[in-house]
Amino acid sequence: MDIRKVKKLIQMLEESDLEEIEIQEGKDSVKLVKKQSQTVISGIAESSESSKLQETVIQSSKPPTSKTDIAQGEAITSPMVGTFYAAPSPGTKPFISVGDVIQEGDIVCIVEAMKMMNEIKSDFSGTVTSVLVENSEPVEFGQTLFLIA
Repeated sequence: MDIRKVKKLIQMLEESDLEEIEIQEGKDSVKLVKKQSQTVISGIAESSESSKLQETVIQSSKPPTSKTDIAQGEAITSPMVGTFYAAPSPGTKPFISVGDVIQEGDIVCIVEAMKMMNEIKSDFSGTVTSVLVENSEPVEFGQTLFLIA
């Protein structure tokens, strides 16, 4: 299941009065349960070696874009808790830097979560105005990583 779909489901759950959402797509399933101070995500992911049950607890947070973010441009946020990597490997050029022009779908960084390297792609086109996270820094779900004008 695409991480963007999961992110959208989390947003929908937080904005609704629902307490729980469960979605099944082929062999993948995601169950979101809203609690007072946290959202629990349980998913079954199919891997080439075996099926694994992955459970992640993500602290609920305010919406990722504030009024100042909107004034400065669109925000690219972290879709998960993990470690931010600006480049594909140590010693190589970062995916994007301030002043770069990016297109929708361009890889902007990697977030490592549960020993998995997740490529984060831009949802829109524009010019990078700010990089808000340092390489190898821990990031939270919904944390703003980049601002794009």
